[in-house]
Amino acid sequence: MICIVTGDIVGSRKIKDSWLLSLKTALKATSGQHGKWEIFRGDSFQVEVEPENAIKVAAYLKACIRVNKPADVRMGIGIGGIKNKRKKLSESSGDAFINSGAAFDSLKQAKTNLAIKTDYPDFDEEINVVIKLSLIAMDSWGVVAAEMVKLALENENLLQSELAAISGRTQSSVSEALKRAHYTEIMEMDRLYRKKLNQTILK
Repeated sequence: MICIVTGDIVGSRKIKDSWLLSLKTALKATSGQHGKWEIFRGDSFQVEVEPENAIKVAAYLKACIRVNKPADVRMGIGIGGIKNKRKKLSESSGDAFINSGAAFDSLKQAKTNLAIKTDYPDFDEEINVVIKLSLIAMDSWGVVAAEMVKLALENENLLQSELAAISGRTQSSVSEALKRAHYTEIMEMDRLYRKKLNQTILK
């Protein structure tokens, strides 16, 4: 069982390509030591991640891109098996790839920026409702909020005072930015997702 995230940059032709370096760095960070990721057609990408990390990875990629305002990212998360594992992700196949593509293709019609598809419709329905609610917060992240979410996800074990020292901001401004980003609630969503995933799919 693997997870494939398929995405593209929203409005990439209208904005400077500062997002490209952010995307490459984020994909390297999220795919792990032996991770696989690919950028194709200029502004589209795929990355393989652990199924448990899907929501956190999606939030991290979104934060990394929204630092380059007005850039944003659309992503389809697919979880499933893999049939043919090739060196290049685009040449691999299996349910994870089919589900990821289907989730991504559904985004425009649903007018949303993030969705998940597995072989478990009840799981998908429940998690996609939670994702839509989370996007109310994530789609409105400004540059500072996105920067702080990115930093917090990169340093999950650090206190806000330590994040403040790294970022050169005051602790109160870090706290305010994370509160504005609804970071605590998004981490609660991540925990719920992991719990449901383990109960339904990885059991």
